[in-house]
Amino acid sequence: MYISSSRSCCYLLSLAVLFFSCLANNLSISTDPSLHDLVYKHCTSHISAVPTAGSLPEILSSLFRELVEQSSVSKFYETSVGDDDIAISGLFQCRSDLGGDQCFDCVNRLPEMSNALCGRQVQLSFHWTVPARIRLSGCYLHYKADGSQISRLELQHKTCSDSNVVSDGFEGVRDGAFAAVVSGVMSGNGFCDMSYESVHVTAQCQGNLEICDCGECVANAVQIAQDECGESISGEVYLDSCFMTYSYDGINEIPGNSNGGFGTRNIDSGKFVAIVGGVAVAAAFILFFFCFCKSLRRKSDGLTLLQELAQLLKSDSTIESTDWASICKGEVEVLLEQIGNLQEASPCFGLVATVE
Repeated sequence: MYISSSRSCCYLLSLAVLFFSCLANNLSISTDPSLHDLVYKHCTSHISAVPTAGSLPEILSSLFRELVEQSSVSKFYETSVGDDDIAISGLFQCRSDLGGDQCFDCVNRLPEMSNALCGRQVQLSFHWTVPARIRLSGCYLHYKADGSQISRLELQHKTCSDSNVVSDGFEGVRDGAFAAVVSGVMSGNGFCDMSYESVHVTAQCQGNLEICDCGECVANAVQIAQDECGESISGEVYLDSCFMTYSYDGINEIPGNSNGGFGTRNIDSGKFVAIVGGVAVAAAFILFFFCFCKSLRRKSDGLTLLQELAQLLKSDSTIESTDWASICKGEVEVLLEQIGNLQEASPCFGLVATVE
């Protein structure tokens, strides 16, 4: 049996949309140059600052496995792992605007980086330092002896750009952006990524903070940026339980300055052209399918479907309007069969409909 003509054409359009959606999913554009760039590391200055350190490698290994597993389903997770003598609490968090695969890929790198950056070789033995904190652009890892306390407002890392903004109105715009991000992070479930006039600002709180504590944390980070970064073109402030970054996007107004800030959403011009071109091609492809579907007829001249397609592409004549009841019959089955033959060539053609 054949699919009805209207359903056939809709199905062809759906295939085109699915095809270009698949292509688009493979064009991953990150808001940062690299989600895996190291922002900072904190390792204790002494070795294995916990009792019964002999079991520490196994405990940390178990902790890392659990955190990595959870990163495939969550952007934030904290747990505690240990035995009768020692317990280590740990957590990870990804930026809220990352996809699930991006979060997993980022967190999956953290255990190895922790071992490389915070482990120590002493004679013939390898030792771990506790506590430790590894922060990448897209995620971070923190583990410590269970029960140890630290202020959520404790400064962990700060950088301010060496380049300054030479604009009379910069401080007013910057302060407006800072006020907006404090409000935004409280109303945005602990994450805010926004542009305020010419300033791009991002803030995120640790996943276990209450709204008011989150607002207080980001407000403290903002105050540090105001006091210590001044008119710097960009800055980053990381406290124990939140971070805030900003960058001035009005670079063209400042001769000689370049933006080294974190978290800007400026898209490379080449990528932008590629995106626009891809969208245009997708639209043209879908429109072509629509017109081609309307022009299909049952032929007895021995031409295959692909030959008909080639003829249509070469034709300069206007495609005449036809009755929907007389089109998209047996050709649909042929088209589906040929698309099915492409399954092995590309996963984008993985969906083949059942013809009723």
